[in-house]
Amino acid sequence: MNQLERIPRNGRTVREVAEMTGLSKSTIISWTSEPRKKYLARADERRERIRELRSQGKSMRSIAEEVGCSVGLVHRYVHEDRTV
Repeated sequence: MNQLERIPRNGRTVREVAEMTGLSKSTIISWTSEPRKKYLARADERRERIRELRSQGKSMRSIAEEVGCSVGLVHRYVHEDRTV
């Protein structure tokens, strides 16, 4: 399989896919994982969006719903911004 090619797990766990394919869990992880640079870029975008929404006075709960993450993550990002 081409290293750049990714396969979807379609909601299955790594263990389920490994058992179905006869491959190791680490192989399944490497074939289905999002590249680190892409993941970090997405995380930075999400963090910036949370900052924008919070500066507009939105509640943590409404930000979490809009961004599609947990209230705890919003709280953590907001708290990190206060301590920097």
